[in-house]
Amino acid sequence: MNSRSKRVAVIGAGISGIVAAAHLKEEGVGVTVFERSSAAGGIWLYDERPPLEPTYPSIIPWEAERKHTSCDPALNLTEAEFRRLSHAPPGPCYIGLKNNVPTRLLETTLNPFPPKTPDFVSHSVLKEYIQDTAMKMGVHEITRYDTEVKNLSKNGHDWVLEAVTLNHQSTDGVTLTSSVSKFDAIVVASGHYHSPRIPDIPGLAALKQYWPTRIQHSKGYRRPDTFKDKNILLIGASVSSTDIARELGPFARTIYQSHRNGQFDLPASLLPENAIRVSEVVSFDVPPSKSSNIALGPTDPIPTTISLKSGQTLCSIHAIVLCTGYHTALPFLLTHYSPANTPPTDACPTTLITNGMQLHNLHKDIFYIPDSSLLFIGVPYFTATFTLFEFQAMVAAKVVAGKVKLPREDQMRSEYEERVRVKGHGKAFHSLRGVEEEYVDELIGWANEQLEAGERLEGHTPAWKEGKKEQMERLKALFAGDGVEQKELELIC
Repeated sequence: MNSRSKRVAVIGAGISGIVAAAHLKEEGVGVTVFERSSAAGGIWLYDERPPLEPTYPSIIPWEAERKHTSCDPALNLTEAEFRRLSHAPPGPCYIGLKNNVPTRLLETTLNPFPPKTPDFVSHSVLKEYIQDTAMKMGVHEITRYDTEVKNLSKNGHDWVLEAVTLNHQSTDGVTLTSSVSKFDAIVVASGHYHSPRIPDIPGLAALKQYWPTRIQHSKGYRRPDTFKDKNILLIGASVSSTDIARELGPFARTIYQSHRNGQFDLPASLLPENAIRVSEVVSFDVPPSKSSNIALGPTDPIPTTISLKSGQTLCSIHAIVLCTGYHTALPFLLTHYSPANTPPTDACPTTLITNGMQLHNLHKDIFYIPDSSLLFIGVPYFTATFTLFEFQAMVAAKVVAGKVKLPREDQMRSEYEERVRVKGHGKAFHSLRGVEEEYVDELIGWANEQLEAGERLEGHTPAWKEGKKEQMERLKALFAGDGVEQKELELIC
């Protein structure tokens, strides 16, 4: 089968899906993009509506993106509003979100940023860049918006893709239309930030049930002014928590950031002046059942005492934001999941997901080893995302077009198992922190060994490498402040 007769589905119209579709198109491959939102942009699409909350706790990946079967009256939503939220949940973009990697490191080969674009910009600039790229590359016109992929299965050589399209009507109503399509290959570019991970902390689920508006995952955080003069507890100390703390700083009274000394925690020196880092939350005291229906006024704190691992306690907390990350979840590929509580070490050779912390059995984080017609773009963490994902897309497109051949399955398996031995399991398995250029050089070099002179791919430019060096120097200077004297914890019980 030549490339012009191949049919490929790309799932997702964020940056990873747009670059994947664009490079596949350039190889003459027939592409259809499926995007459940109404526009391209992925996590950079700002939507004032908060998503429907997940279950509490949410520690099993296939239950993470909660499927609400009926509208909770407490949500005060019309049936149409509920169906829209269920079909395409808003992402984690909040009003002040900016990129933390300079735009000059994000610029793809497909589309330059407008002249004089600053290094750090609003989410709206990045959304517009993605949408402009989709328009210029002809991806917008091949995208089925408002269409959620519900299930993927293999029938002989064909992938069978079942989808549901939400049809907006002129009135307040909506309708859903089902469809079934067949493809030769699937590119999953659905991103990381869909399925919130909610820890099983004693008392948390009860508090969420009693006072649901006071407790939320960071995916639902939108703007800081709603927290004015409040005491806030942020659970987690990585990027999203620290970003939100800095945005809340001018508005909140006191911000407490709970941490577990995780490997991805940021320095406490990055927190605003009115923020205090505290130890891990052990439990939430739950009021007696007769008090569970206490109606809280706008200035009333949550009636709970919070126990910390240090032995200290917190109270008078008005709101809790769980910055506890996301599951790796592929709800349209549930047959590739392991049973609940399967540890990553017990993943079988066909498993994609065990505990939701990583993807298994991928060659170079792109090609599913048992069946290379299933590809993934955008899996790695801690990268200059736009450019890294484009390099993946370039190579993937050459493979799909038949211009680059993958190694034998046993060779891919051997390389993968060696990587597992070196890196272990968990989120860090996909981390490219400190080795991004090495990964790209290896990926591009491998493809170029099989490509003719006119087809060969270029890796990072000298300008990109210089910009990356400058970024690393800035980060070193920023992190050097972690040795400052820590603030004393003033308990507010």
